[in-house]
Amino acid sequence: MFGRLTPLVKNLLYINIGIWLVQFLLKMDLGSRFGLYFIASDNFNPVQFITYMFLHDTLSPMHIFGNMFALFIFGPLLEQFLGPKKFVILYMVTGVGAGLFYTGANYLEVSAIKNDVESYLDNPNSEDFNRLIAKHNVYKPEYIYPFIEQYSRNEDSPQLRQESIQYARGLYAFFGDYPMVGASGAIFGILAAFALLFPNTELFLLFLPFPIKAKYLVTVYILYELFAEFQRAQGDNVAHLAHIGGAIIAFFLVTYWKKSRREFY
Repeated sequence: MFGRLTPLVKNLLYINIGIWLVQFLLKMDLGSRFGLYFIASDNFNPVQFITYMFLHDTLSPMHIFGNMFALFIFGPLLEQFLGPKKFVILYMVTGVGAGLFYTGANYLEVSAIKNDVESYLDNPNSEDFNRLIAKHNVYKPEYIYPFIEQYSRNEDSPQLRQESIQYARGLYAFFGDYPMVGASGAIFGILAAFALLFPNTELFLLFLPFPIKAKYLVTVYILYELFAEFQRAQGDNVAHLAHIGGAIIAFFLVTYWKKSRREFY
């Protein structure tokens, strides 16, 4: 089975899985240093636009499994078709580009959160606190709702008011100083490239009783990412915009390359 792997895909699998295993076995947290931080964070370093895509959360094995499985399935054919040079350009450019795309969107989001938090700190009260949490929905219900209820009943409590201030500051810290890790941006670039170059290739999925063409599968997946970003579920910390950014960059990159190539089916 592994004989079908092309050199670059094989090396990318070794690197990503190897780094994950080192972190997991030695209980290291490389993400706290090499993950991609908010650009205004004291922890930000430009090199993180590259390093973040080779790191995965050790607390979520499905994170790296999903990315590496997609690389294993779709990567070899792309590498054979594009050649090693263009394949590595595709992987790196979509990965770095996804980080830039996410950073730009994150800057707008964090700036809005900062303004809302500062506005709350000027006049802390239970009604505005409830509105702040509802607008920037990241805390899990079981974590924050009991406090909101208690604060609403005892708004004059200095202790609860101080706790609400700590929550508000923590909200900004969550967005402003929480690193992004994972190869998902590059993987979405690979998925988009595959759909563009092999649009009518039929794929068989475990949860579908019929084959589906690559162009439809990837389109639905990207539409889901858009929906998930703008209808974000509580506690969802997935960087959906990075996924979308990787796919968009792959679209333009492959479209440029396709000018002198024919489609494969």
